Amino acid sequence: MEAYLVFEDGEAFPGVWIGTPREVPGEVVFTTGMTGYQEVTTDPSYAGQIVTFTYPLIGNYGTVRGESESDRPHCAGIVVSECWQETGSGLGKWLDAHGVPGISGVDTRAVVKKVRENGGIRGVIASDPHPRVKEWPDPLSLQWVEGVSVKEPVSEPSEDSDAPHIVLLDFGVKASMVRSLTKRGCRVTKVPYFTDPKKVERLAPDGLLFSNGPGDPKALLPFLEGWVPLIRRIPSMGICLGHQLLALALGADTERLPFGHRGSNHPVREPSTGKVWITSQNHGYTVRTSSVDTSDWEITHLHVNDGSVEGLAHRHFPVFSVQFHPEAHPGPADAETLFDRFLEKIRKGKEVAVHG
Repeated sequence: MEAYLVFEDGEAFPGVWIGTPREVPGEVVFTTGMTGYQEVTTDPSYAGQIVTFTYPLIGNYGTVRGESESDRPHCAGIVVSECWQETGSGLGKWLDAHGVPGISGVDTRAVVKKVRENGGIRGVIASDPHPRVKEWPDPLSLQWVEGVSVKEPVSEPSEDSDAPHIVLLDFGVKASMVRSLTKRGCRVTKVPYFTDPKKVERLAPDGLLFSNGPGDPKALLPFLEGWVPLIRRIPSMGICLGHQLLALALGADTERLPFGHRGSNHPVREPSTGKVWITSQNHGYTVRTSSVDTSDWEITHLHVNDGSVEGLAHRHFPVFSVQFHPEAHPGPADAETLFDRFLEKIRKGKEVAVHG
């Protein structure tokens, strides 16, 4: 059955339906990972986006229990060159079970070129090459974070009574991010993004983690002022959207990248050591380099390809953040040590509190 990926300028790319045949609009993005399609589609950061996979064959190992980053796919839809459907747990059947549309047989190289040349561009997956879209998704809407954040606190206990207690502000957290903390012995409490900072403080956190999530970080500007008193005192780490929010809260600015960083092979350099890490990334916004006051911030990581800010550490407050994903599912584990740095910062903060 024929399907089309139609861009907002009217250009249409033909293919065939996979998943659930239904019309859906979204921001068209691309990811360069060779594997990890299950993790990508279930990553809440892709909410509202039509994800184009650059690797030519997708679905060849089916879907695997325990590999999802949330309870269901959150992307608006997917676009692939070829979808392998011969496994018992085929990708198309799995998408259909969750009501997610997709299109196969598309010239994905041409799609990627169009996105790269035009920047953030919207499109629709449809049965008609001339669909009429009544309303395009708005990245500045709070609906994206609202749709993926927990609605009430959720606790991940620890057997260790002295375990560090991490309160995780959930803007659309990946399951592997929580696992990275619990496997290090942490007790984790996920709280909704709108939680009153006073309630967060009453949870007695040893550290705060600001998670990844979808949409424009400036959609959350109304919440920033309330977080500042906490992050000035409590060791805090931000990842992806959380990185951008911490930067905004403490005086920096964000901007949209031309076509984003999405994939599991992005090189990031750490100036203090000269090391280059291969990282997993998924973001369309970045901290504006010119907005970073280096008397307050140290730029800890830079993207090798375009020089954009990939990491920050505050010089006066116990805050650091990274644009990439140290939990890296899918992707390499080069940066996973950042969770250990976070826990070391928490430990030192406790020592200072005890010994003055």
